[in-house]
Amino acid sequence: MSEYTDDVARYTDSVDEEAVAGIVKHLGIALRSSKDAALVACSDKSERDRVRDSWLKKKLGLDGDDVLDADVMAVCAQMKEDREKRRVTFYYLLADKHGKLADLH
Repeated sequence: MSEYTDDVARYTDSVDEEAVAGIVKHLGIALRSSKDAALVACSDKSERDRVRDSWLKKKLGLDGDDVLDADVMAVCAQMKEDREKRRVTFYYLLADKHGKLADLH
């Protein structure tokens, strides 16, 4: 678990470890099934749409495609220095942006 919290800590001053654990639990076997499944490819529109639809809309209960698309792109920009953007960190940053970390406990 520390590998995920350490990565999240690179982008935020305080890490909600229970929220990180909730994201890891939500993603489950996908994190171990393949390297691609554990990463977010910002250059792939279908991947960005999947993050919007599966994570932001379905899991976090948010709506408004234009706003959510802009939020996904903002996290892409925030993580631009990382060639491999870890899905757990990406999802954490989005949940944090929307004040949804406590919902992941």
